[in-house]
Amino acid sequence: MMLRKTMIAAAIALCAQSGFAAAMPAQANASLMAELAHERAGKGLDSDHGFVIDRQHPGQQDKVITRLSHTYKGIRIFESEAVVVSDNRGHIISQSMADRRGGIAKSGVANKRASISSQAAIDAAIRSVGGAGVHDVAPSAETIYYPVMKTQRVPAAANKAEDALNAMDLEDVVDGYRLAYLVQTRMNRAGKPVYHNTIVDASNGAVLQQWSMVHTATPTIGSGKSQYNGTVPIATSYTGSQYQMIDLTRGTGGVYGGMAITNANHGTSAGALYVDPDNTWGDGQQYIAGGSTTNDNGQTAAVNALWGLMNTYDTMKNVLGWQSLDGHNTATYIAVHVNTAYDNAYYTDTCKCMFIGDGGTYFNNLGSNDVIGHEMGHGVTAATSNLTYRGESGGLNESSSDINGEAVEAYARNGGTGSVVPAGKNDWMVGQEIAKDGQPLRWFWKPSKDGASPDAWSRKLRNLDVHYASGPNNRMFYFLSMGSSSNKSSEMYSQYLTNGAMTGVGIDHAYRIWFHANTTKFTSSTNYANARTLMKASAEELYGVGSAEAKAVQRAYAAINVGSDIAP
Repeated sequence: MMLRKTMIAAAIALCAQSGFAAAMPAQANASLMAELAHERAGKGLDSDHGFVIDRQHPGQQDKVITRLSHTYKGIRIFESEAVVVSDNRGHIISQSMADRRGGIAKSGVANKRASISSQAAIDAAIRSVGGAGVHDVAPSAETIYYPVMKTQRVPAAANKAEDALNAMDLEDVVDGYRLAYLVQTRMNRAGKPVYHNTIVDASNGAVLQQWSMVHTATPTIGSGKSQYNGTVPIATSYTGSQYQMIDLTRGTGGVYGGMAITNANHGTSAGALYVDPDNTWGDGQQYIAGGSTTNDNGQTAAVNALWGLMNTYDTMKNVLGWQSLDGHNTATYIAVHVNTAYDNAYYTDTCKCMFIGDGGTYFNNLGSNDVIGHEMGHGVTAATSNLTYRGESGGLNESSSDINGEAVEAYARNGGTGSVVPAGKNDWMVGQEIAKDGQPLRWFWKPSKDGASPDAWSRKLRNLDVHYASGPNNRMFYFLSMGSSSNKSSEMYSQYLTNGAMTGVGIDHAYRIWFHANTTKFTSSTNYANARTLMKASAEELYGVGSAEAKAVQRAYAAINVGSDIAP
């Protein structure tokens, strides 16, 4: 779990967090912070306004990506952040920012003191989710300044009809500040994860906001018989007496020293590592309910998971130069046979790992390549932009994982090698392979085919479940990759493309643009309108100002009612 410690009172500070590894030497970080301090003064902010480094990642061509939180008098301002790309000497090359600190000095919030304790805030958060369960990780409460946001129309849209609004017609502005606690609870109740982040007012214990943190999909060389890909080569290790499902060639450190697969054996904890005497695993068949989780049939779920993990790792490393979930090549693991007849899969920041169910009513084993790619995508987002898992940012979080799943599926189906994501190999459907009735969870080109996801942005989007709020951005990514149709009866047609059908740039370029934006520009509060702006900047950095890719980004977002269409 990425728990932030309470910030020390300092105008410019570095925070040694659990799991944080500096990507630059101290002198380079000092140079970076000095440049930021100089810029702060230029914006009229006094020394009470500080920065704290949350995490750093290696960028391309010896660049470093640094994510910082804004602080005021040593306390973090929730969702007020900066993403800075610098050289290895700490000199700033580019910045992306979600700045929510402008009025905090005049608000008087810093003069307020908490009327309830951090434990009282934790108790309030636990009550709000239905009471206590078994804590997977001890609950925490961080003191924060919480910007109370309101959505207003930009002046140019003051007289627009509600149903004619475009995402760019609205802006989120700070309406005030509260002294609050960010409470993180990670519990299990009746065998199910009950993971939440809760904002609790420090003056009276009221819950200001809450969202689920269960990131779901709805939902040596060994030989493995997989359920969805036939017999596949899987990377294992040998201890001198038996083979283990630990891939020592991908990732380092972590719990097991390499990428690993464990057997939850119908529980909710990771369980034991998978082992085998002859390095031949699985029978390629759906798990037989009530049977052994370690015999050939029980091992198939583990083969599915390891094959998906290997392909996801290789896609990101070989195509993007990104290693594992955090960019630092830290190994992760996947637990299979979670719960009994469990129709779900999820990533959790508690262990930075994934849990995969066997399926039950609706699904077979949830270990297909696109689902594993989806769940590992949540890990990348948690380590980078950390898009808050509610509203529009939560929809973008889910969409980012769907995008990662499609790229992994395309890469794996083409043999899992090379430095590009091949065209024409993925199916543009999420979870089609695992569905018992053959109906996918989501369709990229026409999200509304599921009966709940919208095809385009509207103000209602921020009130939807994040899995449905992902729909328009998935459609954007399809248009960016594949283009649209001019035929009004086609499912690939968009009424918002007023300058005719658009041409896509291919899944490879689209994936690079999205990943670059998510890791170097998005912040936790990024919404659809912000995403369009930052995606355009991402395309310009990768392919040039005025490039076909930059134009395609603008048109793809216009196609989902985010911004106006432009000339081809």
